[in-house]
Amino acid sequence: MDLRVTGIPAITVVIEFGENDLLVDSCAGPQTFPGFVSAFTRGTMRIRGAGVQCIEVRLSPVLAYSLLPVRPSDLGGAVFGLDDLWGRRARWLRERLAQAATWEERFALTRSFLTRCADPARTPDPEVVACWDRVVASRGNILVGALAESCGWSRKRLWAGFESQIGLTPKRAAMLVRFRHAVEGLVAGRPAAEVAATCGYTDQSHLCRDVSSFAAVTPGALAAEPSTAVSKHRYEAWGTFFQYRARPVGR
Repeated sequence: MDLRVTGIPAITVVIEFGENDLLVDSCAGPQTFPGFVSAFTRGTMRIRGAGVQCIEVRLSPVLAYSLLPVRPSDLGGAVFGLDDLWGRRARWLRERLAQAATWEERFALTRSFLTRCADPARTPDPEVVACWDRVVASRGNILVGALAESCGWSRKRLWAGFESQIGLTPKRAAMLVRFRHAVEGLVAGRPAAEVAATCGYTDQSHLCRDVSSFAAVTPGALAAEPSTAVSKHRYEAWGTFFQYRARPVGR
């Protein structure tokens, strides 16, 4: 496996349950993990490994706030080892995943593990959840002032709530969601100027700046990157549990 990963509006959890570690090269430099959690890393991240067996989970930040033992804001732009966050529970999960006979059983174990990790005493504010949903529904094309007005909060309070409970400012969250949709258009082969217009960028140079910030390449270079079998499956399986070289098996 050799993946170059750009920014996504989600918290990534990767659980390796074979006998091979993952080499993660991010802004913090190269690190080796049997599993890791990554929030909104700065720039791109490269993940490599041989003979890897793993499950990747992408968590909405509003869910991660309750499921992770730390707040998304505490993750910053770093990558944390699974054992550092969940300790013995993470090791127990990897052992159970390795013993499981089917992918469906592994997915069920992962869902059950995350459910048990949920802390009912720590849930994001309803206003933060509603504003995050508006950011996602608008594909990142919404102003911070409009968000604050929609929930009855001041811009300062909304900014602080997003940073604490989402791990991003409202503006950065909107930029990342919009970038995600721009990537879809570029990978599909649409011209950069058309993608910029349909995704709400001021102009093509505005799109170029965002792509450079989140992917460290130009839109043209991003669209021209070769797509491996693994990266294609990851892209198509956004929001689903799936087995490699098989159709998605459910949300």
